[in-house]
Amino acid sequence: MTRVLELRNLTKDFEGRGRTVRALDGINLRLSRGEFVCVVGASGSGKSTLLSMIAGLMTATGGEITLDGEPVTGPGPDRGLVPQAGTLYPWRTVERNVAFGLELLPLDTAERAQRVDWYLAETGLSDLRKSLPRQLSGGQQQRVAIARALACEPDVLLLDEPLGALDVQTKEDMQVFIRQVWQDTGATVLMVTHDVEEAVFLGERVVVLASEPGRVIAEVPVELPDDRELGIKRVSAFLALRARIEDLIRAERRTAVDDATEQSA
Repeated sequence: MTRVLELRNLTKDFEGRGRTVRALDGINLRLSRGEFVCVVGASGSGKSTLLSMIAGLMTATGGEITLDGEPVTGPGPDRGLVPQAGTLYPWRTVERNVAFGLELLPLDTAERAQRVDWYLAETGLSDLRKSLPRQLSGGQQQRVAIARALACEPDVLLLDEPLGALDVQTKEDMQVFIRQVWQDTGATVLMVTHDVEEAVFLGERVVVLASEPGRVIAEVPVELPDDRELGIKRVSAFLALRARIEDLIRAERRTAVDDATEQSA
């Protein structure tokens, strides 16, 4: 299968207070077209920094990012980013928010309207198309943000903890929604989350990052049925995968704390 996104030996340093801090160290990652990959890790593992670099909002200190073999050098319509706070335009209606990115593309009015209609229907927002963001619930606002990103039909959809601010019930409803939209559209999705259960439910593969600096310590395949309902979270295979990934994060964090203690002694 064609590799759509590739990270090779990616590093990122930040300068501050007279010293250099390495946020990401030697990240190697490949996503195939149509894959859904989740990235998890403790605080300080650079999950959001990684997504910002792929989106072209930050430059790498070392290594490279390529999309279908072409270097990523800045933002572009081939990558759609949905942050934790959906950042909708409050003065635009739902349909005009979804249409925003399309207005920057060389599309005629009819094609633009057709895409907006399709993605509103796909995300269950057709009846809310004339509403303003302040009239929507948190889950509905995130649906709009996802529809807006998908409407440009990017090669890769980047999700930066998009469900982190939602209550438990809404969050689980949105997990089912995101997986269904992924299956319907065939999008390539890279999602970062601090929620291991969420990563196992959504992803085909879970990438586990160590922290300070962020680096890949494991890639865990999620060998569960494609048709996943919330009840699968109680199945033994699901619970075993969740426990395995949580143990990896916990063990890495314990090692980091032990190393820091030894260095300060």
